[in-house]
Amino acid sequence: MRKRSWWKRTTSVLSGWMDSWAVPSARQVEADRIDWLRVMPFLSLHLGLFALIWVGVSPVAVLAAILSYVIRMFAITGFYHRYFSHKSFKTSRVVHTLFGLIGVLSAQRGPLWWAAHHRLHHRHTDQPQDPHSPRHGFWHSHITWFMTGHHARVDTGRVRDWLAYPELVWLDRFSTPLVIASLIGWYALGEGIAAYWPQTGTSGAQMLVWGFVVSTVVLTHATLCINSLAHRFGSRRFETADDSRNNGWLALMTLGEGWHNNHHRYMGSVRQGFFWWEIDMTWYALKAMSWVGLVSDLRPVPDQVYQELRQRRLAQAAGLEPVSQSGSGPIV
Repeated sequence: MRKRSWWKRTTSVLSGWMDSWAVPSARQVEADRIDWLRVMPFLSLHLGLFALIWVGVSPVAVLAAILSYVIRMFAITGFYHRYFSHKSFKTSRVVHTLFGLIGVLSAQRGPLWWAAHHRLHHRHTDQPQDPHSPRHGFWHSHITWFMTGHHARVDTGRVRDWLAYPELVWLDRFSTPLVIASLIGWYALGEGIAAYWPQTGTSGAQMLVWGFVVSTVVLTHATLCINSLAHRFGSRRFETADDSRNNGWLALMTLGEGWHNNHHRYMGSVRQGFFWWEIDMTWYALKAMSWVGLVSDLRPVPDQVYQELRQRRLAQAAGLEPVSQSGSGPIV
């Protein structure tokens, strides 16, 4: 009986890897416990870093890792977050499918799963229902929240607006096979470079490890730092009802996502760096894309938000409100 139960559990997990909508529901597993079998691909990704000992390094491999990081991070920040989660701009089905695919290749599940959990986060930020609040513990907010059975499935009720697009549903369901296919692509690319440009000193295994494994591990933890560190370290320009903070270092790592307190004050804006000195590379890229018609209707920061800051600064100057110790910077 125990052997049959183990086999049933294993086949269920394998089925979930191939089709993420087939993962067991929270009722079928211990919802608040880490589902070690299901998250083996995530753990294996980190073990893959040890392969650096054997594959070595080359300038081409490092460049591939950097480009892979930047392109996929933009797909996460610009499309998974600002488009699929918040609809802060408009684009065509071709463009949203392309960047949805690139986001999938970041190994952060599909666009609907990602958006559904992010919308839940904003609905209950730093409250008991928040899937990844640091108030539940740092490691919970950083990684263990998505390793439990409770958050394995996509909550389609939170992304009904996207269910009408079969291409997005398909990307969401088959995200793992697409990632596996990309591994083959990385290896083939490295072998091709080795065959035609042997002087580069690269190989299929090296390109796979640097272009995918190293880049993806860094990309994953940089993204997760917004859930964990951006609710603990940084300044608070706005007195929001949560613990969100602005952190310039995280903004540089994540192409602009580190201006997290700004974002929690007004999540609908396409830009998260509300002022010119707040570097927001995702905003710059989306603005450039709008110039050539790839995206449109970029939602700005409302004047009301800037007026609120001006009034607060005037109140502080008049002694009617304590001056914040958070280092919010000048208000213009």
